[in-house]
Amino acid sequence: MENKKASDFDKVLGAWDILVIAFGAMIGWGWVVSSGDWIGSGGVVGAILGFVVGGVMVFFVGLTYAELTAAMPQCGGEHVFSYKAMGPTGSFICTWAIVLGYVSVACFEACALPTIITYIYPGFLKGYLYTVAGFDVYASWLAVAVVVAIFMTYINIRGVKTAAILQTVLTVIIAVVGILLVVASVVTGDASNLEGQIFSANGSAFQSVFKVALLTPFFFIGFDVIPQAAEEIDVDLKKIGKILILSIVLAVVFYALVIFGVGYVMNPSDIAASAAGSGLVTADAMAKAFNSAVMAKVLIIGGMCGIVTSWNSFLMGGSRAMYSMAESYMIPKTFSKLHPKYKTPINSLYLVGLLTILAPFAGRKMLVWIVDAGNFGCCLAYCMVSVSFLILRKKAPDMERPYKVPAYKFVGVMAVLMSGFMVVCYLVPASGSALVWQEWLMAGGWCVLGVVFYVICKSKYKEKFGSLVEIISDEDAAALQSSDFELNEALDRAIDEAIASVLKSRGVAL
Repeated sequence: MENKKASDFDKVLGAWDILVIAFGAMIGWGWVVSSGDWIGSGGVVGAILGFVVGGVMVFFVGLTYAELTAAMPQCGGEHVFSYKAMGPTGSFICTWAIVLGYVSVACFEACALPTIITYIYPGFLKGYLYTVAGFDVYASWLAVAVVVAIFMTYINIRGVKTAAILQTVLTVIIAVVGILLVVASVVTGDASNLEGQIFSANGSAFQSVFKVALLTPFFFIGFDVIPQAAEEIDVDLKKIGKILILSIVLAVVFYALVIFGVGYVMNPSDIAASAAGSGLVTADAMAKAFNSAVMAKVLIIGGMCGIVTSWNSFLMGGSRAMYSMAESYMIPKTFSKLHPKYKTPINSLYLVGLLTILAPFAGRKMLVWIVDAGNFGCCLAYCMVSVSFLILRKKAPDMERPYKVPAYKFVGVMAVLMSGFMVVCYLVPASGSALVWQEWLMAGGWCVLGVVFYVICKSKYKEKFGSLVEIISDEDAAALQSSDFELNEALDRAIDEAIASVLKSRGVAL
């Protein structure tokens, strides 16, 4: 069942806003702590090529999102795409999976930020409280996590434009820090540092590239935040798809340049020593490039900005996905409530915000498990969207598609295979990315919660459950309002004429 209405959201996001929201979501903390692992697995050139291959994999999925977002620019993204293709149940599974992904990353970032502060100021940890799964929780660590979580929730409640401004400032800082690293590495580094680490010593060039490529898709999760805020975007529909694809390309370039910068300024023994020491190989590369320990802290601050941009984007995406489900009566209707002034899904933001506030109390190790389970949810949603793309090309060939992907069969099949491959990696123990039992417990718990919501809401809302509210354009809304006015006027005239006719037939003078 589908209803139509004009959007309740304000269109305030420009092209730059949605670009930095998507790019910021993909650039988190991994580029600071994982560059040594990438180079160790594939070598410098192998790791760069691995990210290019991984980017191509995600690129196909991104193309399906680009076409569907431009064709159906409605809050909820995946919820709408999968509903149109698979119906209510398929939509519920797809959207519930992506919500897990968004919420898990937002919760993890709440723990990551204070953890990074301890790298800069080792004396920061004060007031030991307890230990969870081997992780010591301190009062100072907890206080920072909770305060920043409240601040991030507040920023998002104030409106998507406010969140986008914060995203812009932080993304510029990340870009400047990344450029500083690459430029300084080129100036002070030496090609001799690449000797012995062009490709991994443990395997062929192909194996080096493949090992890194297998890891990379999980560092690109986040471009799909754009469809979630589609109703708030004031950009030509065709351009939305292109910006989404551009955000993926920029993320590939950023990661590749970071890997090059680290490998060009640090030889294999430097990287091994850094990995065994602080573990912040990229920060140590920055310190060596500038011959200054202070610059390592500058890069770490850039990494902190990456945490906040990712956190900000996933708060935005998670709340919009929940809003879209509530609009379809798939979860309690209260989550579709918008703030009267800021037009943000306030109850959904309250819930996601509350979870990010509570998450640090569980310690960092538990949050790592949640994120892995959440990444599985994201990949499952990607696969379902890719399948929806193919279904809708057959089911609705005449649908208006402002951004139309060429060779759709090839693109769609590749997107399904790539995203399906990522899902399989989480399921097969030998892949190296398989979920451990704690992560299966969390993913399973989320599934059980979804089933509970499904059953309760279907029983409570009956025929309303799974109804899609289709958003019409402002022009169509104005035309509909005008036609309603004309219809009411015509009805009033008809009633007046009928009354006059009856009175006249009875001899009543008018």
